[in-house]
Amino acid sequence: MEMLIVIAIIVILIVIALPALSKHLEKSREVVDIANVRSAYAELITEAMLDDKTDEVRIVKLKQHQDDWQTMDPVTIADVTHYKKDGDTDNWKGIPVANGICEVSYDPSIGVIFNWKGSDGGNTDPGFGFNNDVHGPLNRTDILSDLVNSKNNNFEIDSQCPNSDMVDKVKAKIESDSIMKYGTWAYLGDPNSASDRYFFWTSVNTNDVGVGKKIPVIVSRADGGFYISETTTAQRKKDGKNYVAIADHVYNSYGFMQYTKGDRYDSLEDAYKAYSKLFEDGKYPDYKDTLPQ
Repeated sequence: MEMLIVIAIIVILIVIALPALSKHLEKSREVVDIANVRSAYAELITEAMLDDKTDEVRIVKLKQHQDDWQTMDPVTIADVTHYKKDGDTDNWKGIPVANGICEVSYDPSIGVIFNWKGSDGGNTDPGFGFNNDVHGPLNRTDILSDLVNSKNNNFEIDSQCPNSDMVDKVKAKIESDSIMKYGTWAYLGDPNSASDRYFFWTSVNTNDVGVGKKIPVIVSRADGGFYISETTTAQRKKDGKNYVAIADHVYNSYGFMQYTKGDRYDSLEDAYKAYSKLFEDGKYPDYKDTLPQ
């Protein structure tokens, strides 16, 4: 009995210590990656200054096991200081990824350029900004107030709907670097309540995949939080024209609960990372080429 108690205590201590150990190991890997990139930069800038070589490129293989920086923000390499919230800049492209690479180059008009890529050399920049409010385009129109005034308790705005005044109004308010420039999006729910109003997005063009297909989606409640879920595409008709909606009709708050059962993410960036992994794991092989580039 005493041995069992001792073993149980040891197991508990190990379980408690593992997350801290894992974080410490990842920090060590990130420190090594930064040191290696700094070394590559030093070699590159020396050749640029002494030999006037500005077309040289250094490739640094990363050792970190998790995407993005886990233990530091900002990151400073050479004279470049970069915060996560900055996104892409002239000197900083993409984010570091597990077992990826950093391509270090030099442009006389810009300076050093750190281009973080996947192991296959593909750029990790998703092609849109993470700081845009996905509910902002709808909020900046008069749609919600009109719906409330007309005592409408349930609405659907799907980006694939043709000849839709509401879709056109929303599109006019979408930022140039918004995720809504890609794939298919929709606003669904109750215009009177932020907790019952949702934003759906998928990288898939629903008109291309057809009706009755299961697709991955990012779902966001207007009062906060992002979720990764799955919907089944549905057929709609507007002015005699058929189109494929991102999801079937959802009539009340209980209907939306199935889409928010999983983990909650506090930012679009975290949700998008989880969404992207669905393609890496092969759950949706037919749609792996739909991610924004």
